Amino acid sequence: MFRHTLTLALPVAGYLLSACSLQAEVTGTYIEARTCQVYTGPCFANGETGLAGKEAVMAWNVEKGILQGADISGLNVVMVVKADKTLGFQGFESAKDVKASVMVDERASTQQREALVAMARQHAGLSESALVRVEATPVRVSLDTLELNGSVQAGKSVKLTTRKARKSDCICSNESAYYPPLVSLKNFVPGVTIDGTVRAKGLGSRWEVPGDRNVYMATFAR
Repeated sequence: MFRHTLTLALPVAGYLLSACSLQAEVTGTYIEARTCQVYTGPCFANGETGLAGKEAVMAWNVEKGILQGADISGLNVVMVVKADKTLGFQGFESAKDVKASVMVDERASTQQREALVAMARQHAGLSESALVRVEATPVRVSLDTLELNGSVQAGKSVKLTTRKARKSDCICSNESAYYPPLVSLKNFVPGVTIDGTVRAKGLGSRWEVPGDRNVYMATFAR
């Protein structure tokens, strides 16, 4: 039995960032991929606990918004994270050591880049000390909210294409959105990686996740 109904249109999701940092509404799309299955059953998840799921890529496309006095409409930012343990039910809260490498849209000005990095870091709930590298590079994040197909390209470091989950992706017929997304979202849809390659500078992290049920796709608004 397919336990989740995937609608053709993705509803708007909300998240809460620091009120002192956000001065106006920011909206856009979000894609997340992990090195463990998130649309899965307990038996598969338990088999990966402690072994997989210590890495993730998180990508934001800002459709419109002003943050910290900077208009960041149409810009993108990607964050690759590496933790000391599986990012499970508690996400980053259960990890004692989390490091992040950020790739920010090279089209952005200095002020816009600082705002984009702050947005990504705060949405993930990470401290500034967790950032080991910030790089300006060509970044493209796109999500078709009707067909639920997504893509992320960040320089030569990240390449990701995704699709919505299907009935044929069920293995044990007990699948659910087992682990929650790493950021606060009111609405999200699980999906599958068609092609996923990450080479994160500064983290010593290299991984590939083709064909895994490890994706969340969403829209965000604040």
